[in-house]
This record gives sequence, structure tokens and C-alpha cells, in this order.
Amino acid sequence: MINNKLSDYYINYSMHTRWKDMDSFQHINNAAFLTYIEDARIALFNRWNINDIKNSIILASLKIDYHIQLKHPSRIIIGQKIYHIGNTSFDIGFGIFMEDNSSPVSTGIVTCVCFDYNKNVAVPVYPEIRKDFEDQM
Repeated sequence: MINNKLSDYYINYSMHTRWKDMDSFQHINNAAFLTYIEDARIALFNRWNINDIKNSIILASLKIDYHIQLKHPSRIIIGQKIYHIGNTSFDIGFGIFMEDNSSPVSTGIVTCVCFDYNKNVAVPVYPEIRKDFEDQM
């Protein structure tokens, strides 16, 4: 389930749109949204101390829906919430919001897999992620 209000998300990440992300109509190109989501996801990884090849995460799937136009320059807030935890994977729901608009610009879901690159195998979801999931309930 994707949330439509910023207050429904547990963790927020703020940033500004970038000149290079704009097309000739001052719209943010849809591909730039992927880097915004990545920036926000990296902030989560830092929060969870995920920073080496033994203790890593890979992106398995990403679905994004675009709802309204985003123009440059804009300050955006990316709300994130863990929706589901499996044995080795978990889903992060996200919404991208303009600072001055309560309707989401886009929403979606990312599926991540906890991964040990040394052994080249998926590993159980890390305790820090499970704790965040429990804390947001």
C-alpha cells in the first residue's frame, strides 16, 4: 500500500532538484527520480551502518508511479517507510513531495535484498532494519 501523505512515512529525506535533471520545459526528467530515490535510500543505509561488501544490500526491484509534474527549482522531501520484511528481502515504500504541496509527485516501492558479496549470497535481513520496521509500527 502506497501512502499519499508525507506524514504517513516514517523517515524523511530532503533535497533540492538539480539543474542537470531538467528538460527543456523545466520539468524534471523521469529518470532523475531514480537518483532522488537512490539518494534517500543511501541515507537509510547509512542509518543502518550498511557500508561494506559483507554487510550490503542490492536493489531487486523498483516500481514508480508519477502523479504530478515536478519543475526545477524545487525543494523535495522523500518519505520512506518499510512495508514488508521477508527472510532476506524487504520493501521500502516511498513518496516524493514538493515542500509546498501535500500531494505526492510520485510514489513507489523498492525491494531490497540483504547480500554478502564475499560469499555471493543473500543473507537474513539485518537487525537494524528489523528494528526500524518494528519502531514504525
